[in-house]
Amino acid sequence: MAQHGGGRGWYGKVVGAALGVTVLAAGASAWSAQAGAVDGSSPRAESSATPGSVKPVSVTIAHASDKGARGVNITIDDGPDPVWTPQMLDVLREYGVKATFCMVGTQAQAHPDLVKQVVAAGHRLCDHSVAHDTAMDTKTQAYQSQQILDAERMITEASGGVRPMYYRAPGGAFTPYSRKLAASRGMRPLGWNVDTKDFERPGADAIVATVQRELPNGPTLLFHDAGGDRSQTVEALRRVLPWLKSQGYSFGFPVR
Repeated sequence: MAQHGGGRGWYGKVVGAALGVTVLAAGASAWSAQAGAVDGSSPRAESSATPGSVKPVSVTIAHASDKGARGVNITIDDGPDPVWTPQMLDVLREYGVKATFCMVGTQAQAHPDLVKQVVAAGHRLCDHSVAHDTAMDTKTQAYQSQQILDAERMITEASGGVRPMYYRAPGGAFTPYSRKLAASRGMRPLGWNVDTKDFERPGADAIVATVQRELPNGPTLLFHDAGGDRSQTVEALRRVLPWLKSQGYSFGFPVR
């Protein structure tokens, strides 16, 4: 599983900021109260979602594309970022491709205009936790609940009411509890098949080569739009998208 090591300095700042958010939210968040319904205890408060508006989905980790055997899913993690997200949106628009943006809660809260732009362009939202803690699978259920549900709230508020459809654990640090909790909120756990390792900044040629080499592993491709300089990712996407089309692939979303 990718640990996204290339952005640890940036993630440290996110973790620090997010701790303040989650501490303030603890005990008061109506979203976090939903955790009780998953682990069997009585929830402390009602969800702020409209009753009946959230439909549970499968707890299994999604990899397949809704476009079938020749479909691919472009997924973009860790933003939104005011420098790189707009550039990636431009590339996606140029080639007529829709993607899934896995957003960090504090980033979404800081850049609601970008979240709305992502939604307006027809892309899907994914909950990528509040603090991008790749050790979430070693933490308590209460901590996992805060990270998932507070990020869900932040992203939904930033989008103007559009909820994330998926949950991707930072670094793939899923647990049975986190998958069940996310699924109960209508967010399908989301994996990946091709880790481009663009966070290591290996060069656009290397990123493209990784996609071409590892695409037989499956249809869900992992890129990043935050956590550092993503100019290589932008350039790689500009080359990967037309190449995929030339190979007869179509672009879809992860199965729900």
